[in-house]
Amino acid sequence: MEFKDLMIVKYERADYEDLICLWEDIHLGGAKRGDTPEIIDETINNGGYMFVVKKKSGKIVGSSWLTTDKRRNYLHHFGIREEFRGSGLAQKLLDMSLDFSRKNGLQIKLEVHKDNFKAIKLYENFNFKYLGDYLVYIIREYDEKEKL
Repeated sequence: MEFKDLMIVKYERADYEDLICLWEDIHLGGAKRGDTPEIIDETINNGGYMFVVKKKSGKIVGSSWLTTDKRRNYLHHFGIREEFRGSGLAQKLLDMSLDFSRKNGLQIKLEVHKDNFKAIKLYENFNFKYLGDYLVYIIREYDEKEKL
């Protein structure tokens, strides 16, 4: 799929280093958060998918990572470099991500920061519904000293 001088294509392992740079630059994640090439490959092998947006030069400027628990798909690391925002590229990338979920007959769920108003508007325009009053918690690392 081409969008001016950009292509939306399937992630390949060779994309990893540039992908991590993108995620760190736009604050979506990185290796410190467990976004390793092995984890990405495992999620894809388990029925997930990752779209990457590349310039013809090969530089990655956007991503959409879909994982699954076989009940629903989860949209992770959806983002576009700042200089490409406002061009309609996010809508195209989201539409392709939703098509992937539709074809698999699965719901799709995501998390978005409460202050990311542009993303919230985008998701609402694509009929995502706010679940209301849910708080999100995570343990990124276990402290061996802490016991229940």
